[in-house]
Amino acid sequence: MPKGLKQTSEIIAISTSITEAIAGTLATETIELALSPLDNQVFVVTKVDVQMSTPELIAATDTNVLVTLSTTERATIGSLGDSDVISFHARGVTAAPGLTTAVNFTDVNPDQPAPGMDYLAVIFTSDMFLNIQGTNNVAVKNAQARIHGYRATASSAVYAAGVQAELLG
Repeated sequence: MPKGLKQTSEIIAISTSITEAIAGTLATETIELALSPLDNQVFVVTKVDVQMSTPELIAATDTNVLVTLSTTERATIGSLGDSDVISFHARGVTAAPGLTTAVNFTDVNPDQPAPGMDYLAVIFTSDMFLNIQGTNNVAVKNAQARIHGYRATASSAVYAAGVQAELLG
């Protein structure tokens, strides 16, 4: 349990899905947590499961699908280098000219806590955001996510610092 937090629920799972409106454009799905700011309520993320579309195999073209879970609404897909990104998932296809050779790869970072940690992230505001964007695909791409975690209350000092850090990120 993170210091300064008191768990107030059992582990819950929140499921959602997202589809690009137009191929290659960022799409964002708001996941409402309905937290009570008067009670300093937070959501502690313990695991993120993501399934996503496979990128297309196009001759001499690298294609990919990127999915992130973030604590704030983003203007770009983001990466783990951004403090508001909780989880980053990528699936790509690197194709040689003429489609004679192709390499498919998947990158998942992270989807569960690192050894010795109890959680991935603590969300202090009432929403989190699932983001998707494909690159060089002809068709729109989609993803489904299940976020595992629990509700907790934070001490006043932890809550104030967490909200400020999340919003100013």
